Amino acid sequence: MGLITVTLTLRNPSQPQLAPLAVEALVDSGALHLCVPEHVRLQLDLAAIAEREVTLADGRKAVVPYVGPVELRYQNRVGVGGALVLGDQVLLGVIPTEDMDLVVNPRTQTLEVNPASPNIATSMAKAVRP
Repeated sequence: MGLITVTLTLRNPSQPQLAPLAVEALVDSGALHLCVPEHVRLQLDLAAIAEREVTLADGRKAVVPYVGPVELRYQNRVGVGGALVLGDQVLLGVIPTEDMDLVVNPRTQTLEVNPASPNIATSMAKAVRP
């Protein structure tokens, strides 16, 4: 499968006076988190919440800032969460992808709204009964 890139809109919901930012993001089904480069963190004034140790693709480990909140918009979907400050481009991992009920279509090499729920994102939320 080739590379999939999409245009996301990122916004800092705690700083409503800041303009949203349209970014090209690499969709990575092998990554977990949303990752943003330092210049995106600065433009959105995303506050550091914590630090996270991450394992990079080459096996090295690094400690990076975890920032947020960050609002993501893609087509008719929205999600809010945190992001790792890492790399030189925005990377969309599976946690925000699943949160927004998006699916990777390997045949067309696109990111799509889940065709089973085109109008509203769905999610699993089941109560545990004693």
